[in-house]
Amino acid sequence: MIFSHAKKPPSDYGAGYRDELERFKTAINLTEYAASQGYQLDKRASSRNSVVTRHPAGDKVVIARGEDQHWIYFSVRDDADNGSIIDFIQHRRRCGLGDVRRELRPWIGGAVPRPALELYVPEVVPVSRDRAGVIRALTAMKPLATHRYLEEERAIPRELLAHPRFAGKVLVDACSNVIFPHADQDGPSGYEIKNRSFTGFASGGEKGLWVSGVKRTDTALVIAESGIDALSYAALHPDEHARYASFGGALNTHQPSLIQATVKRLSPGAALRIATDNDKDGADFATTIEGLVVDTGRRDLVVERVTPNGAKDWNDSLRGGRDHGR
Repeated sequence: MIFSHAKKPPSDYGAGYRDELERFKTAINLTEYAASQGYQLDKRASSRNSVVTRHPAGDKVVIARGEDQHWIYFSVRDDADNGSIIDFIQHRRRCGLGDVRRELRPWIGGAVPRPALELYVPEVVPVSRDRAGVIRALTAMKPLATHRYLEEERAIPRELLAHPRFAGKVLVDACSNVIFPHADQDGPSGYEIKNRSFTGFASGGEKGLWVSGVKRTDTALVIAESGIDALSYAALHPDEHARYASFGGALNTHQPSLIQATVKRLSPGAALRIATDNDKDGADFATTIEGLVVDTGRRDLVVERVTPNGAKDWNDSLRGGRDHGR
């Protein structure tokens, strides 16, 4: 199971009882209920398919909505604390279903004061069960500040990993794997998994784009094939005004539109550096991306392909200390 549910009511309570519990799970906006309990939106960390909310006492949860229209949540601090609005209340009040029903019935009937609209999210894009699993897995991961594999085998400087540009954009899971989270137009969609002699992608996830932190003052975007190559380019060519992105290998049907949307958000006259691998596939990716840029109509951008001289990719260049190229 991806997340737990409240215990099923005894069968002799009848369909009306079960229908009421189902209405609680689907009809009550959990972001709105959480706001009524003092939880505050973290708009910067939220997306169309997942809402991050925090309580002043320290609790932090991620709220989503399943394709079955059930509102669900995942606690950032307790992997066992997740499920429906019923679980949300029971975990926090240590109460039974009778208490939950008395608490939520006024919400169905509209007899409780509602929080102000800006304190919650009226519409959240529903996610599949697989996507919910991806969001839950990412919720349990921690920001990466240092990692032996990246530093010793990939030569990524520790100070780069700690740079604000990449804060919270590179994660580590419970197995000490390096994680590069991907997102699409709706929010978290999957993640690249990297470690010694291992490369993978989230089970049930779908590739979007990995993107570093962005600033309004940015004047360049660097697009690489992998998160590690993007970090490597950043180490070799420091630029406080550059943001970074990667697409994780072969492009799927959704990624071209994501690349175009990312390009459209660049400031006027910005530079787009296509830092794909120094091989045929890399050249093909670069040609595809150049065509996507043309289709956006952004003729003000300075578009260039940058390749590492004498190396297959930017991480090879970083590790080998070779002529780093442009």
